[in-house]
Amino acid sequence: MELTKEQLLEIEQQLRHPKGEKGIAVGNNLHRTNIGMTKSSIDLLNINEGETIVELGHGNCCHLEDILDKADNIRYLGFEISETMQLEALKLLENFESTSSSVSFELYNGKKFDLPDATIDKLFTVNTLYFWEDAVSFLREISRVLKKQGVCIITFAQKEFMQTLPFVNKKFKLYNTNEFELLIDQSPFFIKEMFHKTEQVESKTGALVERNYSIAILKQR
Repeated sequence: MELTKEQLLEIEQQLRHPKGEKGIAVGNNLHRTNIGMTKSSIDLLNINEGETIVELGHGNCCHLEDILDKADNIRYLGFEISETMQLEALKLLENFESTSSSVSFELYNGKKFDLPDATIDKLFTVNTLYFWEDAVSFLREISRVLKKQGVCIITFAQKEFMQTLPFVNKKFKLYNTNEFELLIDQSPFFIKEMFHKTEQVESKTGALVERNYSIAILKQR
C-alpha cells in the first residue's frame, strides 16, 4: 500500500523523535529492523569486565541483555532525546533487578552530556548520525567524555540505500563512506576500522529491502 505524503512525514518525524503510542510502535519496529546492526555493533565493542558503556539513542533498549551478558560488572548509561523511549527502556529494569543499579537511562538534548570528562570506556550509537544537528561539535563532546584510549562506534546505513526510502527527507543528513571520512577528519577521532555489511530487512513501509550499512570504530587522536 502506498503511503500518503502526510503519513511519510509522520514516519520521518517519529523516527527522529518517537512520541506517544505511535512512538512506542515505531520503537518496537526499530528494534526489530535494527537488531542486526545493533548486535554487530555490540560485538565489535569488545566489552570487558568493569567497563562503562554509553549508548546514544537506545530506543526501547530490548537489546540490553545482549550488552550485559558480554562481561561482569558493566556499567551501562543510555541517552535519549525521546521521553517516550526513555520510559519504555525503564520498564526493562523490572526484569533486571540484580543489575538495575548499574543501568541508567537519561534524557538529554542531543548535544551535551551531563558527564565528567574522560569517564567512559566505550560509546556506541546505531542509526542516529543522520539527526545530529552539528556533527563536528557533537563528536567533540563524545571525545570529551571518553577516556583517552576509549572506543566510539558509529553505525549508519549508507546514503545510497537511505535515498531509496520514501520517508527520508530533510530531517535526515545522509553520509556515504567518503562523506563520513571527511566528517571524522574534522573531529578529534580517526577511523581505526570500518566494516561494510549488507542485510535484508523490512522497511518502515512494509517492503523487503537490502540495506547496506557501515560500522566505524573510532579512536582518539
